Amino acid sequence: MSDVTPEPKDSSGVAVIDRACAILFAFKPDDSALTLAELAARTGLYKSTLLRLAGALIQHRMLMRLDDGRYQLGPATFMLGALYQRSLNLGDILLPLMRELADVSGESVSFYVRDDAVRVCLHRVDSTHAVRFHVREGDVLPLEHGSGGLALLAFGGEKGDVYDRIREVGYSVSMGDRERDTAGVSMPVFGVRQTLRGVVTLAGPSSRIDRAFIDRHLTDLFSCAARATDGLGGDSRALRAAWKRREG
Repeated sequence: MSDVTPEPKDSSGVAVIDRACAILFAFKPDDSALTLAELAARTGLYKSTLLRLAGALIQHRMLMRLDDGRYQLGPATFMLGALYQRSLNLGDILLPLMRELADVSGESVSFYVRDDAVRVCLHRVDSTHAVRFHVREGDVLPLEHGSGGLALLAFGGEKGDVYDRIREVGYSVSMGDRERDTAGVSMPVFGVRQTLRGVVTLAGPSSRIDRAFIDRHLTDLFSCAARATDGLGGDSRALRAAWKRREG
């Protein structure tokens, strides 16, 4: 018996788009290329359907077929990603502030956004240290672990004592939570109508990121998050109020 889920009989445009998207989203961050069999296993589509849709995706440069028969995401996906970033104007505002924070702290700075049940690194400024916390733009990380994920959950309205505490102090700290040898601290960035746009994270090896380091650079991180919030049309007064509570 085949392990492939029977293809739905609905041949409407919506169903076709759903299947095409299933092919594109079958690729994971660590995948360079996938075979037809791997795509079939991940999407649940018949190989005949995959071949037909892959042809259309190739025509629109959303997919590429390599000489060995494997498939790879096409250049049009990068173009759409670039258009998405430019349309948000996030980079123009965030990256100068992130570089400033990286220069002051000497550690790596990332900006994470939530994508359903995971978080995605949208922008990144690496530290100059040879030993550092390696994350690349586009990497997908869990929400439930790490200061960035916890901050996204907390300021996204997640209920619970842990998240209440994070909202009260205005930031999240993680010491070896996601990976034993890494640590970080994250603060939220808001936009128009106080919509959560993401979190800015200062992170690195736990040999350098300890409680004393965090205490030294919390003000720098706060300044980055507050200025980014103001630059994106948000109101940093909520962040400043939490900061005053901490100092009080």
